[in-house]
Amino acid sequence: MTREGTRVAMLSVHTSPLDQPGVGDAGGMNVYVTGLAQALAARGAEVEIFTRATSSELAEIVPVSDGVVVHHVPAGPYEGLDKTELPGQLCAFTAGVLRTEAARAPRSYDVVHSHYWLSGHVGWLAADRWDVPLVHTMHTLAKVKNAALAPGDAPEPAGRVIGEEQVVAAAHALVASTAEEASDLVDLYDADPAAVHVVAPGVDLDLFHPGTTDLGPAGLASAQATARTELGLAADEPLVLFAGRIQPLKAPDVLVRALAELGERGRPVPRLVLLGGPSGARHGLDELHALAARLGVADRVHVHPPVERGLLARWFRAADVVAVPSRSESFGLVAAEAQACGTPVVAAGVGGLRTVVADGVSGQLVRGHDPHRWARVLGDLLADPARRASLGAGAARNGRRLGWDAAAASMLKVYDLAAGRLADERSRSRDVPTGPRSRSLPRADAAGWQA
Repeated sequence: MTREGTRVAMLSVHTSPLDQPGVGDAGGMNVYVTGLAQALAARGAEVEIFTRATSSELAEIVPVSDGVVVHHVPAGPYEGLDKTELPGQLCAFTAGVLRTEAARAPRSYDVVHSHYWLSGHVGWLAADRWDVPLVHTMHTLAKVKNAALAPGDAPEPAGRVIGEEQVVAAAHALVASTAEEASDLVDLYDADPAAVHVVAPGVDLDLFHPGTTDLGPAGLASAQATARTELGLAADEPLVLFAGRIQPLKAPDVLVRALAELGERGRPVPRLVLLGGPSGARHGLDELHALAARLGVADRVHVHPPVERGLLARWFRAADVVAVPSRSESFGLVAAEAQACGTPVVAAGVGGLRTVVADGVSGQLVRGHDPHRWARVLGDLLADPARRASLGAGAARNGRRLGWDAAAASMLKVYDLAAGRLADERSRSRDVPTGPRSRSLPRADAAGWQA
């Protein structure tokens, strides 16, 4: 496979890169798929993203940028399907993907890159049919999520766990966002360590930046004041920002409880702004409002709909602290983007957040989800402008290393390595004197299954 002109079929079944992050099932994965595709295209690749059509008004093909297009594939009813119901539509989705390729000249793609386990099953069949390598990014892992459930949250079903195990066995390369996720794939899913590659996601540094070249206290304070003026916010009111879906996994309730704890201790209670919508039913948002009212902090909690990316960067610059209290996070894109804007991050010490946030340098990691502990950390940081300025400068420096171009360069190498594994499998299958067998069985043997 040559890197110039590499043709990538990118699969994102359950969420479109064109959807607004922060609502429903749209989140960091949407940003990841779009950012990676555009960075690959900037290096000469051609990327076609396949996602499920969720409206009859969507165009079948939507150009995103030079070298990147999105295909909307009909699979099931346009609306009313929850993510948990999508396994029943994978056959229809796969047929649509294969039909698109069948209408073209043979060998339309050099690699299939699937995102999330549902896409992995489509990619498994497509890659086998087209005789190209399958590269897969999980984004989240059921076994990891089930080990860190919020109280009352439902565990991921056994069907997903089995599905993930099958994709791990079938893929020629598995992409992890952090070394910890790579270890989870090996330890929890028995992945071949040689097939697991760590590629940190990127940040759009043209959008997410401090708004100043002066990373000293005066420069960062000036950039924050500008952002607050543009957003119509008070210049001197302490502001904690949460950006993401309103769901138990993201744990915004921890921040509401921390505000109440600050009030009980007689400490200043900051304004908490949550940029995001409910994931699935609205009841999660209603419950959060009810919790704030019950704890007496409803006037300090403000929920706004998700905003477009440029405006999100402005919110990051306006905040004193960006809080990421997630119970599980494979990477933590919000934390990366906030740091790139020069804003310190207070994050739960879980998953990829332990890698993204440099504890004591660009922010602070909090062990567990005890509101008392979160109140102490947030209160102390808000009361110490000098420390916030120091962490903000460290955050900007830390965020600079996370551009998408580096991620794309690493991903192209992964594609090459996956092609090499496929070539090795072909060679081994030719050396085994057997009767007629489907092409998928030698691959399964190589992955360690019993044929």
